[in-house]
Amino acid sequence: MTVAFRVPEELSARVPAELRAPGRDRDAVRLLVSRGAEVSHHAFAELPLLLRAGDLLVVNTSPTLAAAVDGRVGDARVVVHFSTRGDDGRWAVELRDPDGRGTTRVRAGTRAGTKVRLAGGARLRVEEPLSAGAPRLWWARVSRDVPGLLREHGRPIRYAYTERDQPLPAYQTVFALPSRDGSGSAEMPSAGRPFTARTVTELVSRGVQVAPVRLDTGVASTEAHEPPYPERFAVPEASARLIGAVRAGGGRVVAVGTTAVRALESAAGPDGVVRARAGWTDLVVTPERGVRVVDGLLAGLHEPEASHLLMLEAVAGREAVARGYEEALRGRYLWHEFGDVHLLLPS
Repeated sequence: MTVAFRVPEELSARVPAELRAPGRDRDAVRLLVSRGAEVSHHAFAELPLLLRAGDLLVVNTSPTLAAAVDGRVGDARVVVHFSTRGDDGRWAVELRDPDGRGTTRVRAGTRAGTKVRLAGGARLRVEEPLSAGAPRLWWARVSRDVPGLLREHGRPIRYAYTERDQPLPAYQTVFALPSRDGSGSAEMPSAGRPFTARTVTELVSRGVQVAPVRLDTGVASTEAHEPPYPERFAVPEASARLIGAVRAGGGRVVAVGTTAVRALESAAGPDGVVRARAGWTDLVVTPERGVRVVDGLLAGLHEPEASHLLMLEAVAGREAVARGYEEALRGRYLWHEFGDVHLLLPS
């Protein structure tokens, strides 16, 4: 059971931080810090002062894709959200209806055999649900290479709480690395968004290390708060060794984002040792399962129904999460991918 709260509509971050006032950079967000039930309020620029030499930040290097493409089913306009590429060349997709305001809403009636004409003349055919009993995402075949299609005709996925479309660079973190095969995340690993080169340089100069992992996130429509679908991840050998060395030396492993937690915990054995791994993970981190590697977590502020809150409780405990979110609401923090962030550390 997660904490119960309601987020007022006006606390949605509608545009990136750098557009909310002249002269700002993307690090101009607020940082709520929870150490157990103790809460303090900071600017994100203070992060290097809140960590200590010997700590390790684990970051997700997955780039964000321009994963939304216009299409038609018969005479009806649709928007296809490309989520995840399967091992057999198919893509997991979600079909959505334009809502007349530049965003989309859930589309009813998708079924096996549905055909979509995509921008640029490509064709898509829906084949089967990704998960039995939850036919929101479907496996589909596309008549051309999807990475090329997204580069030419795609745009970032946008939800109704945002004010307007933003260019793809607004959805890339400073840690994002392009992949050879054009794969990436349907939605931004947003906990890393406030970092700038300046922030990373100051962290490293103060003895905080950085380890890359990768997890390609699928779509997570705000209307449906089901657990995450299987996602592709990779923990490189060098990162696994660094994590082991930091833990042996008494440093703290702080994941930047729930995606980094999912990748790390998927690569950790029952003995708590992280080993190099790559493949698919369907792991859902809950308080009952607990965490084996992660000591702290930097995350955005999540919706009350989101399964990510269970992960936060697994890392920090329900009392810390409840107290933190109570303070975030009282302090008028901003939610969603362009909003403020929450650092949970051991008490």
